[in-house]
Amino acid sequence: MSKVSPKVYSKDVKVDVHYLTRVEGHGNIVVDVKNGKLTKCEFQVIESPRFFESMLVGRSIWEAQHLTSRICGICACGHSLASIKAAEAALGVEPSDEAVMLRKLLLYTEQMDSHILHIYFLVAPDLLGVKSVIPLIQTHRPVIETALRMKRMSDYAGEVLAGRHIHPISYVIGGLTQLPSREGLVKLYKMMLEARKDGEETLKVIKKLKFPKFERPTQYMSLANDTEYAMYDGDLAVNGRNKIKAKDYKKLFTETVVEHSRAKISTINNKPYAVGAISRFNNNGAKLNKKAKEAVQELGLKAPCYNPYLNTAIQLVEWVHCLEESIVIMEKILGDGLSKKTVVSSWPKRSELRKIKYKPNSGVGCVEVPRGSLFHDYTINNKGNISYANCVIPTNQNMGNLEADMRKLVPELLGKRTQAQITLDLEMLARSYDPCISCATHLLDVKFVNGLPNAHH
Repeated sequence: MSKVSPKVYSKDVKVDVHYLTRVEGHGNIVVDVKNGKLTKCEFQVIESPRFFESMLVGRSIWEAQHLTSRICGICACGHSLASIKAAEAALGVEPSDEAVMLRKLLLYTEQMDSHILHIYFLVAPDLLGVKSVIPLIQTHRPVIETALRMKRMSDYAGEVLAGRHIHPISYVIGGLTQLPSREGLVKLYKMMLEARKDGEETLKVIKKLKFPKFERPTQYMSLANDTEYAMYDGDLAVNGRNKIKAKDYKKLFTETVVEHSRAKISTINNKPYAVGAISRFNNNGAKLNKKAKEAVQELGLKAPCYNPYLNTAIQLVEWVHCLEESIVIMEKILGDGLSKKTVVSSWPKRSELRKIKYKPNSGVGCVEVPRGSLFHDYTINNKGNISYANCVIPTNQNMGNLEADMRKLVPELLGKRTQAQITLDLEMLARSYDPCISCATHLLDVKFVNGLPNAHH
């Protein structure tokens, strides 16, 4: 009996992806090909709006960072820091160099935490041919144990530095309410030194994996500055050029409401753009530290990188960079100690907020969180209450670019891939962006709805 060739798509394809797996939140992918022509290609965010900006309006500027840290359980520290920076800009408050150093340390550890989660638990199953991380516990147990150790280190960092990782407590306008304990810092430092070996093992794992070959040059936006691989401070750069102040972000990109999604689509010069690790690498790769540059060579990466699937590999490079930068900061802290001046002892009590004389003003805060450039924009009135708030989330900025990637990828797959292969390529493309649609994780059903059987449930 002769073998039957796997069925491939040629002229008519209709793909309906309900809900994207191994990401946060609810998102659909809808692709429609008729007579070989792509007629529809959308990424649909179907969750109800969460109205965080509306929650902020009327609230005291001093409360903002505690409210906005609830936007995300993965990037809670990043939201808190962007919020604090925006509030300080509106109030005219200048944090000390030590406070900024501690903020960078917190931001680095959150980058490491999220990147390892994405690399090992969300993407690795795709590249190893399984549907989740659970089967890997049996087949790749040492690798999973490595991932858990790396995750445990960065989780502990949040506890030591900010009171807790999810919804940080101690980082506030002007400084910190409480310094991290020396005992906790010493333990964290030892964990970071031990994590170097796990990082080396992870490089070996990622080096063996085969990422899909696909390229589409686009606009890559991130913070950039002249002194470091920018994550906390800098101007906005697009493809290494066109630097403008973060406070002028509205002059650079435009947010647009679209009918097929409850998330805004952002464009620069009416074209989509990317944010996140791949954009930071393309704009700032030359400023990576020595260990991170060695990781770049080990993985065979080159900037500029135009393959969105390699965003995951670049996240590992950033993990190495953040670990080494964190170790440098930790050694300075443990050697010099921390100043009690960083503790904000004069932070106003709720009963005192109305007694302060405020000047109506606006402020913008921008930091690089794992998924890209995050903006918080506040306007306060003469009572210190927020009268306008805008939060620009990295995932929303990436959505238009993901759709553009899909529009290029789908025709390249037609006639060449089976149902399962098309399904996996589309899933992996979306997951490569590490989308954070909301603060929940759901399972994905990918259904080809032109009368063909479901790919999987």
